[in-house]
Amino acid sequence: MSRYAGRVALVTGSARGIGAATARRLADEGAAVAVLDLERDAASRAAAGLGAQKALGVACDVSDADSVASAVAEVVEALGGVDVLVNNAGITRDNLLFKMSEDDWDAVMNVHLRGAFLMSREVQRHMVAARYGKILNLSSVSALGNRGQANYSAAKMGIQGLTRTLALELGPFGINVNAIAPGFVVSDMTDATARRLGMEPEELRKAAAEGTPVRRVGRPEDIAATAAFLCSDEASFITGQTLYVDGGAKL
Repeated sequence: MSRYAGRVALVTGSARGIGAATARRLADEGAAVAVLDLERDAASRAAAGLGAQKALGVACDVSDADSVASAVAEVVEALGGVDVLVNNAGITRDNLLFKMSEDDWDAVMNVHLRGAFLMSREVQRHMVAARYGKILNLSSVSALGNRGQANYSAAKMGIQGLTRTLALELGPFGINVNAIAPGFVVSDMTDATARRLGMEPEELRKAAAEGTPVRRVGRPEDIAATAAFLCSDEASFITGQTLYVDGGAKL
């Protein structure tokens, strides 16, 4: 498949997990891919492992405007532009409200919501000039509320509002903006959640699968496949939408 031949895709937080799977899928479909992550070494290793003709690892703190500007400039200089942005970078700082610190709240909001804002603001000027672009934001089923995740839930619902607003503003310039809200996906993040709950990761995965109509948990590749569709020209009449990819868990 070569839906992305000649396109440049930038994926944040893509040294591992959903981001890495998405970067790999886009590379497999012909894109030149920029892997952005906090540590350049990790980003460069991930980029080298994509097997893409053109791949670049870039260090970036998505919550810092100067870091974002520098990273995007490096990508544009090295790869020739940005056609696709996937705002995937994320962290968790889970706790019940009465135990949640201001630092826990700010850290999660800054990476997820401020990060998506800063990255989108920086790349949109390149996309507007080209009158073409795809922005995909990662939300979560936790946007609907999840015990112990007031910060994460608020940030992920904020992502959905940001998505609809950017779709309205950028649509006239040929830019589609959508979001994916994954359900339970096997990752370092969900493994950490298991341990926070006093469970082994396999226990939590089994419980999540039993509560899902399709009777399995998600894989990073499930989200990557959805991202590859929503960022393609096949989805050019879809914008402002949040697609829940959760095996039917919220039906």
